[in-house]
Amino acid sequence: MTGRQAPWALAALALGLMTAVANAQQYPDKPIKIIVPAASGGPTDVPARLASQILQPKLGQPVVVENRAGAGGALGARAVIAAPPDGYTLLAGNTSVLAVRPAVSASAGYHPVTNFAAVAKVSESYQILVVQPSRPWKTVKDLVEDAKAHAGQLNYGHTGAGGLPHLTGELFMARSGAKLTGVPFRSGGEAVTAVLSGTVEMTFESVTILLPLIREGKLRALAVTSGQRTALAPDLPTMMEAGVPNYEVTTFNGIAAPAGTPANIVGMLNAAINEGLKSDEIQATIARLGAVSTPGTPADFAAFIAAQYGKWQAVAKDANIKVD
Repeated sequence: MTGRQAPWALAALALGLMTAVANAQQYPDKPIKIIVPAASGGPTDVPARLASQILQPKLGQPVVVENRAGAGGALGARAVIAAPPDGYTLLAGNTSVLAVRPAVSASAGYHPVTNFAAVAKVSESYQILVVQPSRPWKTVKDLVEDAKAHAGQLNYGHTGAGGLPHLTGELFMARSGAKLTGVPFRSGGEAVTAVLSGTVEMTFESVTILLPLIREGKLRALAVTSGQRTALAPDLPTMMEAGVPNYEVTTFNGIAAPAGTPANIVGMLNAAINEGLKSDEIQATIARLGAVSTPGTPADFAAFIAAQYGKWQAVAKDANIKVD
């Protein structure tokens, strides 16, 4: 840069900074879009609509939910990181999109930490390990001992290579020493049906799908994957209580923005969501999803995403799981 050019360049830079600051101070002055990287009505769609329900009255602008499914959630994620980092395009991210997919796929097209600004965690849930009631195992210990004695002969259903239920089973084997064979299905519902019919011996699936079947005696629950027992099934031990060391699998939903979104906008969105999560109505809806809300700062959520991504990246590497 020459001395003649420097003042003009500095002036342009200063003008750009002032414009960015002014835009951030006026935020929001137009509708906000939340992109859901999945189909309407699914487990990611509902928390996104809760966030929309919270943000719209608090920010005074319409908050539109747009479903953009495809490529295991990567299509929607890539659309968000390509948007201007101005707070008007947000991602309704979950465990799959913000941790698992980029951990198993080099072609996902984004990094969950460097390409996003974490805004707020909306909800967190867990899975349950279930078996067919006709099987002899009453505890996780029984199952693990049988799986060790008959290595590779017991099957667990999952939703396909590289998905969270697949990695959940791989982590179970790594932590317990059990040797199982994974059998892929097109959905969690199909995997559960396979356990009901005896096609496979077990599966890991969400509490909302499994609890009714457990209560009806159609499935036997052995443990939950959460760190602490759940109020929805207080008699059910955690995996760690059942003897599987350092085993915890949570599923989460939250809001993220493109990297570079101004901190004051991220903070405004975080404060609005956290305040809305205190509502009895919102809490009741989250409870019906078999989840809990644990509000925190954007930094808390960013650290959580980084830890989840690192965890599943290590599991995928150890099990040599790659999806491309």
